[in-house]
Amino acid sequence: MNFVDKIHIFIKAGDGGDGCSSFHREKYVNRGGPDGGDGGTGGSVWFVANDNVNTLLEFRFTKHFRAQRGENGRPRMQTGKNGEDVRISVPVGTRVRDVETGRIIADISAPGYEKCVLKGGRGGKGNARFATPTKQAPKYAQPGQKLREYEVELELLTVADVGLVGLPNVGKSTILSVVTSARPKIANYHFTTLTPNLGVVKRYDSAFVLADIPGLIEGAAEGAGLGRSFLRHIERTRMLVHVLDISGSEGRDPIEDYYTIRSELYDYSPALHALPQFIAANKTDIPGAMENLEKLRAELADEDIPIFPISAAANQGLEPLLDALVEKLKTLPKTREFEEEEITQEPQYEKGFTIREENGVFVVEGGTVDYILDTTNAEDEISMRRFQQLLVKEGIVDALREKGAVEGSSIKLGEWEFDFVE
Repeated sequence: MNFVDKIHIFIKAGDGGDGCSSFHREKYVNRGGPDGGDGGTGGSVWFVANDNVNTLLEFRFTKHFRAQRGENGRPRMQTGKNGEDVRISVPVGTRVRDVETGRIIADISAPGYEKCVLKGGRGGKGNARFATPTKQAPKYAQPGQKLREYEVELELLTVADVGLVGLPNVGKSTILSVVTSARPKIANYHFTTLTPNLGVVKRYDSAFVLADIPGLIEGAAEGAGLGRSFLRHIERTRMLVHVLDISGSEGRDPIEDYYTIRSELYDYSPALHALPQFIAANKTDIPGAMENLEKLRAELADEDIPIFPISAAANQGLEPLLDALVEKLKTLPKTREFEEEEITQEPQYEKGFTIREENGVFVVEGGTVDYILDTTNAEDEISMRRFQQLLVKEGIVDALREKGAVEGSSIKLGEWEFDFVE
């Protein structure tokens, strides 16, 4: 099956390029000053709408999307080239959710829409930036910002004005085929439709998009059958049409069917349950249908929900239904959009550290240690002073004392080993 409407992928903004540490070299110029350039900014990650596709199938084969890293700075004050952005093309209606936090970080709800979800890493400063009147030849250059990778969930929600909902085999696909040019699969058995089908209804000078949602069953909101997958596709609709087999041709009670679907809508999302709703009482050309229609009208007499008797197979009664839909849609807000939240970008290093004693040596490990080591230049006085300050600021010095480290104890961070000094 080529229709894929939910999938996980991994995205990462480009790391910043490292600053350059160099000194001006030129004939007849003695002791040229620092001239290391800055690193380039890493590329960003964008999601962009593509109204030429209607499935997330391609993401089954490509899972990782990484923007380009910024180039390192170069001598002679040359800034490194910025990394290229990565632009991820998704169908209109795609909702992007950060798996870790559950936040919606992009809602691609309309053609032409695009959203930057991850910004590229900052480029590091070259050593020329650190020159001062008292420190005229700094060797230290700042590393580029390293960023972590994120797992995100792509959900495709059908973009339609009106959704046809109902139990299996009540005639939803037949209605769609009669009132639009769509050609869904139609057969006299349950679950003929396994993916949402869309069609455009043109009515005089108006037009709207109609969605045939695969048949729901009791318990759909809890995941029975493929219920939650189907219900997701009506989250953006502006209104719903309940399609009932009013003839009861399969031995079901159309009134019970109506309440079953209403209950499933509410259990999945009260917002769906609150959408404007019509009833299309289908199969009125079958004996016994009119009696059930009167029972339905009596049952719902106190509810403000219009009932339209139709026969999709015989193309009867559809005109009043379509006219009513057009008039109702004129009074409703546009297709639902979901509120977007910004993703909290974090560095590649996970904050934290651990200390263990091994053969009399205190070994300090963790993301905080990796960050300190990667951003320290052992040959530069300013960088080493910053190294000492970070050990105190991050709580490593206090933690070593608590573990029993005293003056002269051996401390190991990565490949660096030194004596503890109070």
